[in-house]
Amino acid sequence: MNLHLESSVVNRQSSINITGSKSETNRLLLLQALYPNLTLENTSNSDDSDVMFEALQNSQHETRNPKLIDVHHAGTAMRFLTAFFAIQEGKEVVLTGSSRMKERPIKILVEALKQLGAEISYEENEGFPPIKIIGKKLTQSKVSLPANVSSQYISALLLIAPKLENGLELTLEGEITSVPYIKMTLQLLNEIGVKTSFIENVISVKPTAYNLQPTTLMIESDWSSASYWYSIVALSEIGTQVTLSSYKKDSLQGDSSLVEIYKNFGIETIFENNSITISKINSHNPQPKTYNLKSSPDIAQTIAVTSFGLGIGCHLTGLHTLKIKETDRLEALKIELSKLGATISVTNDSLTIEQSNNLNSNIAIATYQDHRMAMAFAPLALKVPIIINDAEVVSKSYPTFWDDLKNVGFEFSEL
Repeated sequence: MNLHLESSVVNRQSSINITGSKSETNRLLLLQALYPNLTLENTSNSDDSDVMFEALQNSQHETRNPKLIDVHHAGTAMRFLTAFFAIQEGKEVVLTGSSRMKERPIKILVEALKQLGAEISYEENEGFPPIKIIGKKLTQSKVSLPANVSSQYISALLLIAPKLENGLELTLEGEITSVPYIKMTLQLLNEIGVKTSFIENVISVKPTAYNLQPTTLMIESDWSSASYWYSIVALSEIGTQVTLSSYKKDSLQGDSSLVEIYKNFGIETIFENNSITISKINSHNPQPKTYNLKSSPDIAQTIAVTSFGLGIGCHLTGLHTLKIKETDRLEALKIELSKLGATISVTNDSLTIEQSNNLNSNIAIATYQDHRMAMAFAPLALKVPIIINDAEVVSKSYPTFWDDLKNVGFEFSEL
């Protein structure tokens, strides 16, 4: 499905409900599988969380042959489920995914699990899915791995740690990437009664084999999804307001850094009654922007497009994990922004856009099977008509995205 977005103006005031954080949901779904007394509210309606839920449900059914579980494009599910099935004694699964998933490395996590005693082998290419896992009791408790890799490897180990006989002592080597996501995992463990510590580069998780007391957890809405609304308001007229629910001022999500970052784009955020109201209160600061996004790389595409749409230069760093996402996001941004008229350069971990007021219209944006490419570029329709190819890809994290845009005033049609 390709969409032609006409040059649009959004309503002066709008309200949108966004479902739970995909990051929190997928962590808690795994913990719920380990501790069935957990009840979850406001779970994500994303494809990734649906895949995670179905895989965990299927794991309960006995089968003589290795069970094939296909996670499609869901990287979080691939990493978390690798750890989960490694401790499911007596169960045998093959974890696979899309062609892109088979290009996304998983060796660092597999090697860490093997250090703990896991039995995992590669079905095709060394270091990449699909992988065969034979679940067993893991008795080792100490492991180390590079700290500058995807935080999902680290969180995958932490989530199964309470079920290990001797808990886990995880040593991170080097500078740590995406610290907020690691802290999110530890906080969720704490909330269900698991004892943890994070001192310098060593994380410890105590074993918690017993069944927990019945606990209900309310999942905060997704800040990554909120980022597109920050971009929409920033690209709109002064006085534009959008209210989003349900959000917390003391969020566990690293992408809540949007609140501070978008102040430089003229945006004010007010927290009230578990909602945020984001308002365009003044003109943006025209000076080039520099941000280190190592703790929140998922909002890099949004910030880059907002900056370009406003004619502001920007330099974004800390982006080395973007090359192993759904696509090579740095290269994808370079290609698509260049088509729109941007002067842009990228390295292995950074992106620089020169200040410019060039903005070509009716350009077709390729999305590379990446939900964030579609949603990050859509707000440019507030400046010029634009085409989003394969627009249905948004279902990976935000299935109602296009409906929500239409409800606030965006005009578009299917090509």
